[in-house]
Amino acid sequence: MRIQEQTREHEAQIDALTRAAFGGDGEAELVARLHADGLVRLSLVALDEAGQVVGHALFTALAVQVDGRRIDALCLAPVSVLPSWQRRGVGARLIRSGLARLAEAGFEAVVVLGHADYYPRFGFDPALASKLAAPFSGECFMALELSPGALAGERGSVTYPPAFGL
Repeated sequence: MRIQEQTREHEAQIDALTRAAFGGDGEAELVARLHADGLVRLSLVALDEAGQVVGHALFTALAVQVDGRRIDALCLAPVSVLPSWQRRGVGARLIRSGLARLAEAGFEAVVVLGHADYYPRFGFDPALASKLAAPFSGECFMALELSPGALAGERGSVTYPPAFGL
C-alpha cells in the first residue's frame, strides 16, 4: 500500500469508498461540497498494489481563533477506509502522513470530531479543544497542535464553513 495526494482520477473511487465506509451518502456529499467550495488543503489516498483507492483522508480549511488571534488550522474529516481494508492500519497511515505533511507546510493545528478512543493515539486531545467555542464539545471534539503552543490562550472559537451544514 502507498499513500499519495489525490488526483482527479481518484474522485469516483473516493466517492464510492466513502459511501461504503459510512454506509450512506452524507460523508460523500460533504467531500464534494468541501471540494466545490475550495476548502481542501490536503486530500490523501491509500492505494493497493493494483493502484485502487482503499482509503482517503481529507484536511480542509477551518476558521479558528484563540484570544483574538487567527490560527492557521484545518479540520480532519472524513477519514474513509473500504470495509474490507478496515482494521489494517490504513486510516492510521493516512492520518500520520497527513499530519506530517501539514506540519512541514507550516499549518498550526488540526481539529477533529471523532472516536475518543481512536484519535488520541495521533496526539489529538479534547482538553485542547475544550476552550474552543464550537458546535461540538466533549471528549469526541479534539484538537492537535502541529506548532507547539499554537492553541495557547484563554479562549477561542471554531467556525465551520457552510459545507458542513451546521
